[in-house]
Amino acid sequence: MIKRPTFPIFETYAIFVTGGKQYQGIPGKTVAVELIEGEAGDPVIIKEVLLRKTDEKGIQIGTPYVDGAEITTSIVKQTKGEKLIAYKFKRRKKYHVKKGHRQPITVLRIEAI
Repeated sequence: MIKRPTFPIFETYAIFVTGGKQYQGIPGKTVAVELIEGEAGDPVIIKEVLLRKTDEKGIQIGTPYVDGAEITTSIVKQTKGEKLIAYKFKRRKKYHVKKGHRQPITVLRIEAI
């Protein structure tokens, strides 16, 4: 018998866009997104909500955004992502270039949907 993985079913969640990427937000959880200007503790309101699921209204799908929906978040910390290495070389020419990059990210705590 194959044991299937079980996933938690959340009562309230939303899919939102920030920094050109889509994220799932669950109240009380944290999510790491592209850089948003601000200090730790600052509130951030996200209005680009693509999908919202609540107990009262069920699932609402936006075209492209859900009307009147917003996500209230607060900045937990500003940090950097893991290091990415870009390496170029040309054989037999003694040419080597190694560059590193760390993308700045913001960790948000979802307060309310």
